[in-house]
Amino acid sequence: MIGQQTRTNADEMPDADRQAANFRGVRDAHQMEVAEDYVELIADLIDTTGEARTADIARRLGVAHPTVVKTIARLQRDGLAESRPYRSIFLTDEGRALAARCKQRHELVVGFLKAIGVDAETAERDAEGIEHHVSAATLAAFERVIEARRPV
Repeated sequence: MIGQQTRTNADEMPDADRQAANFRGVRDAHQMEVAEDYVELIADLIDTTGEARTADIARRLGVAHPTVVKTIARLQRDGLAESRPYRSIFLTDEGRALAARCKQRHELVVGFLKAIGVDAETAERDAEGIEHHVSAATLAAFERVIEARRPV
């Protein structure tokens, strides 16, 4: 296959510790991506409806209720959210700050995509993936492009 190397024996495998570290890094990044999606959605739900319920989170993220319960428990362990049985979910100050940073980053990515001619619906959809994997340097470049295209 093009661009893919074929390995024929174990001697050609990458160093196991390095490979494991790479995979751990990807899993950690994915966990952070999930946490960011949850806190951003929780903040939006609280701001627009006054509460964030697990059923609403599950519906909006397209996941099962047990998945939300498990993830909220992780957010609680990480100090980002608080909840009580049969009550809404709330963000801690740290969770609210993370949600604000995520929302700002999301809006910047959407603004950039729209500035380069991507339609609004596609920009929103694409930003959901891009926003979690973009560096601060790239975000700054996005902002410069947006500013340069603003009418005077």
